[in-house]
Amino acid sequence: MRDPKLREIDERAFLRRLSPMLDVYAAAMEPPNEQLPGRHTIMERHASYPGFRACVVERRGALPVMPAPVQGFAYGFHGARGQWWHDVVHQALSDREGPEHADSWLENAFEVAELHVHPQAQGRGLGRALLTALCNGRPERTVVLSTLDRRPDTPARTLYRSVGMVDLLTDFEFPGGGPRYAVMGGTLPLAPYPAPSSSE
Repeated sequence: MRDPKLREIDERAFLRRLSPMLDVYAAAMEPPNEQLPGRHTIMERHASYPGFRACVVERRGALPVMPAPVQGFAYGFHGARGQWWHDVVHQALSDREGPEHADSWLENAFEVAELHVHPQAQGRGLGRALLTALCNGRPERTVVLSTLDRRPDTPARTLYRSVGMVDLLTDFEFPGGGPRYAVMGGTLPLAPYPAPSSSE
């Protein structure tokens, strides 16, 4: 069995892998099955956004009894007005701290739309490797994302804090209902691991 390999993929390669990536998403997030077709459509649309970048971790030559060859993936793009997530978060940050605060985080931001590792492949540093590769060399000033707000010390929240990201919104419900999220942001380039502890 070969070791997993992380590499950047272009838009066409991303679209060819939508089904196995959705399998990883479903295993990691456990959404209702009826939400998966909509997630497929959203991911397909995201591939056309400006500044799109995607990375995937694959295990070549995996046996049929092993997890799908795609073990993890991450992608993002340049956030801009008119994009649903950007506009919802900009409004929420404006309502809380004013439009200048919202602009400082979002006017030149790389939005990490999805980052998931299959549960059977977690705990090996693949999430950190995907995040690092995805954000490496990006021209934007900030990086922003949303993650489930189940508790403040989930592995995902811990990972994002370790590279210098902070909470911008917590216990946040996106329009349409669903689980609560934390919106987090950091400056680029990402802080080296581990990030310096806050003096506050």
